[in-house]
Amino acid sequence: MGLGTAAWARPGAGLHDRRAVQQKPKTLAKVRSPGLSAQQARLLLPCLYLVGFLDLFGVSMVVPLLSLHIKSLGASPTVAGIVGSSYGILQLFSSPLVGCWSDVVGRRFSLLLCILFSALGYLILGASTNLFLFALARVPVGIFKHTLSISRALLSDLVPEKERPLVIGQLNTASSVGFILGPMVGGYLIELDGGFYLTCILCFSVFIFNAGLICLFPWSEGKVSSTKNVLQLHKNHAPLEKTNCEVQEASPTPGSMVSEKSPRPPWKEVMITLQNMKSLIFSELWDIFLVRLLMATAVMLYYSNFVLALEERFGMRPKVTSYLISYSSALGALAGLVLGPVMWLYKHNCYKVLLHSSALTFLLLLLYCLAPTVGAVIFSSTLLSFSTAIGRTCITDLQLTAGGPQAKGTLIGVGQSVTAVGRVITPLLSGVAQEVSPCGPPSLGAALVFVAIFIMSLNKPRYGGDGLKSE
Repeated sequence: MGLGTAAWARPGAGLHDRRAVQQKPKTLAKVRSPGLSAQQARLLLPCLYLVGFLDLFGVSMVVPLLSLHIKSLGASPTVAGIVGSSYGILQLFSSPLVGCWSDVVGRRFSLLLCILFSALGYLILGASTNLFLFALARVPVGIFKHTLSISRALLSDLVPEKERPLVIGQLNTASSVGFILGPMVGGYLIELDGGFYLTCILCFSVFIFNAGLICLFPWSEGKVSSTKNVLQLHKNHAPLEKTNCEVQEASPTPGSMVSEKSPRPPWKEVMITLQNMKSLIFSELWDIFLVRLLMATAVMLYYSNFVLALEERFGMRPKVTSYLISYSSALGALAGLVLGPVMWLYKHNCYKVLLHSSALTFLLLLLYCLAPTVGAVIFSSTLLSFSTAIGRTCITDLQLTAGGPQAKGTLIGVGQSVTAVGRVITPLLSGVAQEVSPCGPPSLGAALVFVAIFIMSLNKPRYGGDGLKSE
């Protein structure tokens, strides 16, 4: 069972490739952003954090109110569930496509396009007076709501590999703060006359403001035309020496020369990239995405019946439970600030951080299931907020490390699709587990985390835990 020649398996090919990439950051920077200096790249970081904050701030104002609005339109619970699930299904298929599109046409254009189409979706949602308009409004949002995914890919383009987990964690922190504040604003506006309409208009305005920020970015980039060559490089199982990597970076390949003479349309570049990515994922990177699926499903199972389980076990009122959920969300936002010292402590070895955070998640889920008092539940929820947030950042960094210096948008998009699969199967698994016990869903989640730990530990002898270390 291999976890990818680039990062999870043999230290030969992947490690040589990454070292060569790290020793030539300027070459890659010229491919990505020929007009961007190091100082401008640093200035872009807080701008991207603001984009992430505003994105989830706007979304979280509207999402908690969707069930109330669709009920006011006369929809039955079944119809509401079908319409609600359409968003997840669209995200499942659109995530890799939009991510690949950002690799081909550039981050700035794809990010701007996603924000504008998402704004259109929320504008239609605010004007929806029947179920047809409501369902229609979810289509552009389901297809193009990938602002954070492209922002993560853009951040990975701007910073060295060693700093990537830290900046992605800080982006997650900024967006989490927006998710905490948004429901408060939406809850206030919904009490006014035409409150849902006002909330959607405000969300639309936030997205338009975000689009304006993207237009003001001091950013110029070229199209990524060598994705196929990079993916093909990672499909080779023979170790590559550093000098060979440097030659391939410095000299054009036959494929790239043909591409320069007769450039293909962007849609064809997307299809070619997806074909190569499919081969790469199913042959080498499937273990990484399996771990991501297991961990994401486990966390969603934990939250799936959180309110109901605490009410049955301890008689806790839903209002008090909601405070505990908000408390956990706030701690999860702070986890991005703690990630820097944690990575320094582990010498920037994302594999070890992920393995140990997953082990901590497993123990905390067991503690939550066996908790005799509310205090034990609060203790487990507190630490779970940190362990799961750190784990999400590390698994994203491992995907990017294993996939190589390019096609980052595609890799992140595929990762989002994997998470969407977890959202689809979690309600079914949770319903079956709840038939056994109120602690059934988190217990099943703990079992899934244990399987993920087993998969990671099984491959540890291949690289001694050092194959993923950013040097």
